[in-house]
Amino acid sequence: MPMERILIVRLGSLGDIVHALPAVAALRATYPRARIDWLVDARHVSFLRLVPTIDTRIEWRAPGAAGWRRSLAVIRGLRATRYDAALDLQGLLKSAVLSRASGARRAIGFSAAYLREPGARWLYHETVAPAGAEHVVQKNLSMARALGAADASWTFPIDVPPRPQWPELQPMVGVGGDGRFALLNPGAAWPNKRWPPERFGRVAAHLQRRHGLPSLTIWGPGERDLAVAVERTSDGAAVVSPETSVGELVALAAAASVIVAGDTGPLHIAAAVGTPVVGLFGPTDPARNGPWAPDDVVVSRVDACHCHHKRSCLIDRWCLADIAVSDVEAAVDRRLAGPARARPDGPRVLLTGYDGHDRT
Repeated sequence: MPMERILIVRLGSLGDIVHALPAVAALRATYPRARIDWLVDARHVSFLRLVPTIDTRIEWRAPGAAGWRRSLAVIRGLRATRYDAALDLQGLLKSAVLSRASGARRAIGFSAAYLREPGARWLYHETVAPAGAEHVVQKNLSMARALGAADASWTFPIDVPPRPQWPELQPMVGVGGDGRFALLNPGAAWPNKRWPPERFGRVAAHLQRRHGLPSLTIWGPGERDLAVAVERTSDGAAVVSPETSVGELVALAAAASVIVAGDTGPLHIAAAVGTPVVGLFGPTDPARNGPWAPDDVVVSRVDACHCHHKRSCLIDRWCLADIAVSDVEAAVDRRLAGPARARPDGPRVLLTGYDGHDRT
């Protein structure tokens, strides 16, 4: 049955929103005249404004003590739209409740085995078991196929803004000009994902010495001290970025020659716009949510991690501490020896560094 009105429920985080874009692109290709709306946390609306395949971006804010009236108004608006289907790509009780509360004729989510909170499945009219889907992008595409989408390509519809003009940085990294530069992101929402900033600083020195690439260190709320520590330990090879909007972040990611980062939103944005990626993974599995281009390189300690999907490490031996600077320097050399831009198909290259062997 043709779909005229589709609601996507994916509130956050930024990286997970990026991973949902191919499913939305597949739905748009199948139903070019459909209304496709997205219910998203207010913090991420600005990113979705760069996604042209969305018709309406609906802000969701946690109700809090004084916000119930506003939340009820959002739900009433959803119900008035009379969606044919609501797709819960998040898999939490909260997102399942919102999918069902939207009044959509079909509230669809993943089966219990693929949910972060298995109890959510009781709120769906239908469930999808994404058998054989290793990466979260494939998992999301299986949901689109449940609505009849046939396009399984990994398409990331993002309108890249112009590169920001920062005259104070042009002499070093050519930001705003034609200069080549590396992008470093030492921060992450989870402390467990943050590789030490002084090691990023040493990688910046290697990028300058070996590849002639100065580094721009980006940072998010509360992370500027990390960027300053990278600059301080880089032998002059890295500078701290000015505060960036999400549009400026996308533009910088698209312009960079390479990005070195952990499992964070900036890394996934860079992968989506085709920037060469070196990813650092520990508590999360790069096979599930790492970069996907065959030439990108990941240094992973997921096999050695004892605190999978934990915000903070719970034991004395932190897995990311075992990633040596030399591991990341080798990964950078390998990635920069490949094509200048990533290709969005084929298997990823996974360099674990843990046991000294490459894995694909």
